[in-house]
Amino acid sequence: MKYRKAVFIVTYSKTEKGIEYLILKRKLHWKGWEFPKGGMNFLETKKHAVKRELKEETGLKALNIKKFDVHGKYKYDKEYPDRPGIKGQTYTLFAVETKKGKVKIHNEHSTYKWLSFKEALKKLTWKNQRKCLKVVNDWLKKEKAIFIRPHSKIYK
Repeated sequence: MKYRKAVFIVTYSKTEKGIEYLILKRKLHWKGWEFPKGGMNFLETKKHAVKRELKEETGLKALNIKKFDVHGKYKYDKEYPDRPGIKGQTYTLFAVETKKGKVKIHNEHSTYKWLSFKEALKKLTWKNQRKCLKVVNDWLKKEKAIFIRPHSKIYK
């Protein structure tokens, strides 16, 4: 039994309310909330896997991709028929900026939500994903100068 290589994709959008994160409600293999993620195909680069998984699971396009030096590993609770010989996944963390919009749900998920950091943190099912969300949110706070929007009203 081996681990398959995967990518965790903390997906965010810059909105008038601030940064909002996309989370998906899982229905295949287990039930709960997660952000987009997925296994890498043979000979696929991590960056390509990020773009492919985001498109497959959400229908959204990556505007910016940031790779983090954050890695982890977890075991599945059982062996799954669609993953023979695989006992879990190793992952690398990525942050992806996208335009907030309607998400095209894939067969692994039943619905989605765009949430603030605090709301997303409460909803996420797994500790490793909450940790990854914190890493990305801390990075975005440091980068906030880029996100400052001009005032919409001009005061005289």
